[in-house]
Amino acid sequence: MNAQINAELWSAYLYLSMSLHADKMNRPGIAHWFYLQNLEEQDHARRLQKFMLNRDANITLQPIGAVPTAWNSLKDMFEQTQQHEMDVTRMIHHLVSLAREEKDYAAEERLWWFVKEQVEEEATAKALLMDLKLADGDPAALAALDARMGERKGE
Repeated sequence: MNAQINAELWSAYLYLSMSLHADKMNRPGIAHWFYLQNLEEQDHARRLQKFMLNRDANITLQPIGAVPTAWNSLKDMFEQTQQHEMDVTRMIHHLVSLAREEKDYAAEERLWWFVKEQVEEEATAKALLMDLKLADGDPAALAALDARMGERKGE
């Protein structure tokens, strides 16, 4: 669980970096979307922290590794987003398997929230990447996508 907390915080840091890069590319809607992703990942870390605290488990925070700070294109950024979400899904599935093996039913039940969340995260990343590919450099389509992403509401 400690490693997953670190991974969630790394994810938050990654999405903050993507937000800043999108801002630099003059894509405020995409920057907004990634900033909200950053906040969501922080919330995921906090959910795990609260669970561990409720079970009197030790939380050991480790340094967060460096994240990329620039991408060649928006397509590259969204391809990394999709791959990253698939990697997080694998980590969550590993934790579920471990909880099941250890007969830690409370942890398994808590982790199922994350399993369901990852289905949504992967689907969203895939859809946005497809939308970006459909825009295929068309300025009007890209502006519309940026505007739509800027409408995302925080949770």
